[in-house]
Amino acid sequence: MPATSTRRREGLERHPGGLTPRVAGYAQPMSLEEFTVQSAQRAADAGKLATWVDDFLASDGSDNAVLGEQLREAYPIWFGPIDIRFDQLHRLAGPPDQPTLERLDDDDVETVEAMEESIDDGWTPPPFVATWQEDHLVLEDGNHRVEGLRRSGHDRHPCIVGVTSDAERARAEAAIAEGGAR
Repeated sequence: MPATSTRRREGLERHPGGLTPRVAGYAQPMSLEEFTVQSAQRAADAGKLATWVDDFLASDGSDNAVLGEQLREAYPIWFGPIDIRFDQLHRLAGPPDQPTLERLDDDDVETVEAMEESIDDGWTPPPFVATWQEDHLVLEDGNHRVEGLRRSGHDRHPCIVGVTSDAERARAEAAIAEGGAR
């Protein structure tokens, strides 16, 4: 087995349902049962998607509680999960051929490689978390997942979207459906 593959496997643990990343930014394995596309859909159906987002961002798998608090205050309405093409997301980190403000460092690359291998082994990552800002989607949580999925040959994945009003939600949903969200 090549050295890079061995290194990637060292950052993974086997759990029911597949491999779970345990690399930079993932202090504990994410609960596959707790934060899935299906559990997000159940939360949306129950009118509790904002709570799901908050709990997910505060979980060991995301480790982004501060972001969760900021989003809770700024975005009272959440919808999804809805399939989003990666080119519809304004990413704040990622590869040079994607819109970015930061480049991936070595720890990020290791995380992405572990996720890529987990995805190839059958793991389905939790939905992305994005917000609608003016006329585009901003990826708030999920840059590693986007990149892992992209490297595994995917071009879309479910996303949960935060908005500030019902009118904004209607504009966001229309733009997403038309493929014009950026």
